[in-house]
Amino acid sequence: MVNIKNEKGTISITSEVLTYLAGVAATGCFGVKGMISRNKEGVMQLLRRESMSRGVTVHFDDDGAISLELHIGVDHGVNMSAVARSIMNEVSYKLSKSAGVPVRRVDVYIDTIIG
Repeated sequence: MVNIKNEKGTISITSEVLTYLAGVAATGCFGVKGMISRNKEGVMQLLRRESMSRGVTVHFDDDGAISLELHIGVDHGVNMSAVARSIMNEVSYKLSKSAGVPVRRVDVYIDTIIG
């Protein structure tokens, strides 16, 4: 959980909100087919829109910043490096603007190519 203090009080943002925002930002990028999750047997599955936050992990740093890990599936034929850079920029921007939380790093793991 991230706590943001100001002169009027404290705002608490849970990791569930942050993972949802990151998932929405990532899946909105060109070339992203969806978020990916692994089950207990190690089998990957493409997540539906309502559970895409399972493909995101948030790490809270001591100074109030966050670091994120995103597991995604991409379309066949896209430039994976460009897609990953786009996700890093978009997720960092959206979380900084919508939640007011500083983002230290966004690690993108391309787990599969779909299509």
